[in-house]
Amino acid sequence: MNKWIGTGRLGQDPEIRYTSSGKCVASFNLAVTEGYGDKQVTNWIPIVAWEKLAESAGNNLSKGSRVLVDGRIQIRSFEANDGSKRRVAEVVAQSIEFLERKQAAAGNSGEIDINSFGKEVFPDEEIPFS
Repeated sequence: MNKWIGTGRLGQDPEIRYTSSGKCVASFNLAVTEGYGDKQVTNWIPIVAWEKLAESAGNNLSKGSRVLVDGRIQIRSFEANDGSKRRVAEVVAQSIEFLERKQAAAGNSGEIDINSFGKEVFPDEEIPFS
């Protein structure tokens, strides 16, 4: 089984690109912190999203956004500009859940498109149970 689930904050705005066949791809690094107190360690996990999920990430996420990513780990090889062979491990997102509104993360008045994932985001004070 190849399954990865993590919660964290975006280290930068998602980078949106299009393949030669027209497919949208978004990439960003997710800061995932483990431990507590003075024993915290932050890992930067590279995330890749494709097609509609990539478009939604590009339209709704920004640096500092808090998200939950569900995906699979992928290891790929490529040739660098200097001719050396490189390998990279990344998470290919299968779903991204927004854990806060864009304006809270980015400090602007933008709104999240809650219909893109079929899930609604509520501020903590509006949740009817605890």
